[in-house]
Amino acid sequence: MRLNKYLSESGACSRREADGFITEGRVTVNGVPAVLGTQVAEGDDVRLDGDRIGAARKRSRPVYIALNKPVGITCTTERHVAGNIIDFVDHPERVFPIGRLDKDSEGLILLTNDGDIVNEVLRAEHNHEKEYIVAIDHAVTPEFLSAMAAGVRLSDATTKPCKVEKLAPRVFRITLTQGLNRQIRRMSEACGATVVALQRVRIMRIHHGELPPGRWRNLTAEEVATLLPQKLRAAQPPRTAAPPRSPAPPRSPHGRSHRRGRG
Repeated sequence: MRLNKYLSESGACSRREADGFITEGRVTVNGVPAVLGTQVAEGDDVRLDGDRIGAARKRSRPVYIALNKPVGITCTTERHVAGNIIDFVDHPERVFPIGRLDKDSEGLILLTNDGDIVNEVLRAEHNHEKEYIVAIDHAVTPEFLSAMAAGVRLSDATTKPCKVEKLAPRVFRITLTQGLNRQIRRMSEACGATVVALQRVRIMRIHHGELPPGRWRNLTAEEVATLLPQKLRAAQPPRTAAPPRSPAPPRSPHGRSHRRGRG
């Protein structure tokens, strides 16, 4: 079995995270630093940061959950990080987040124990949409909307054209198909504004809806089907669902308390 799959199926991390850990030299197999593509056999001693990783196991059931992440929670599987998302969710299965949402942002993030589905969701060439409601410290002008929608030159990349819509004098909706680090904040800064609140409300066809901040729920069978690779999704009968209500603009991240819980 490939090492990244072994790490994923052990519940230690997603395959994408495993590739990063291997590249950083944090994974060893039988005492030897691993490289991408390393194969693992039964009985091999696999360690991440010196801690032995249990054998890859067949999951008793796949888990797919949606969390309305509050501000202050960090999307990492590293348990020594204070406020990490794994301890916050406290799921009985070993789950990990699909992608990230900034510590100072709130809203929808998906978690799973199915490492095979992560690349389908995150691969940039699939152009999967993610929708956000954003409040800034300046007026949302037509010029600002045009600049954001056309693509913004950042220090490391130029963002793809995207959909942007004004919702209130200082609030806008933006739909992205890429996931650069702190992308919306950096785009806004390049266009002369500072983000004061940011909430993700949709990933692909999954909406956070009325899920309270700090709470999570299991995805429905219909929602899970939208995450499957296209070839598997095409084999399933089509299903329709009523669209959820439009979300409210993000609230100020200050002065709120959140309760975690199982949906």
